[in-house]
Amino acid sequence: MALRVNEGDQDGWAVIQVSGEMDLVTSPVLRQRVHEAVADGRRRLVVDLSEVLFCDSSGVGVLIATRRLIRSCQGELRLILPAQGAEDGSHVNRVLAALGVRRLFSVYADVDTAVLDSVPPLSA
Repeated sequence: MALRVNEGDQDGWAVIQVSGEMDLVTSPVLRQRVHEAVADGRRRLVVDLSEVLFCDSSGVGVLIATRRLIRSCQGELRLILPAQGAEDGSHVNRVLAALGVRRLFSVYADVDTAVLDSVPPLSA
């Protein structure tokens, strides 16, 4: 399955919506979109992973590299990883938790909540 990446803006945040599978072949698409957003001066980024069906270590690597890039620009990264869903939560949420790196990210249930500055992230 291919990876689809759509971009938009909401309340001053760049929103990247990702669907499909994040693996060795497809993950560079997300990496490129993130780099383009940062090159365009975007420093507040929401990555919506709620429609990602599969994520391997390459996808996790892109997320960690995205976090590092945004932090180096004094920006802010928020991930959309619903805790509840089709099969007990998003696949990416479970993968990040299993690898012990979910705590590195500010995680929200949906884009609307993520773009509100006063709402704290979901607990790990």
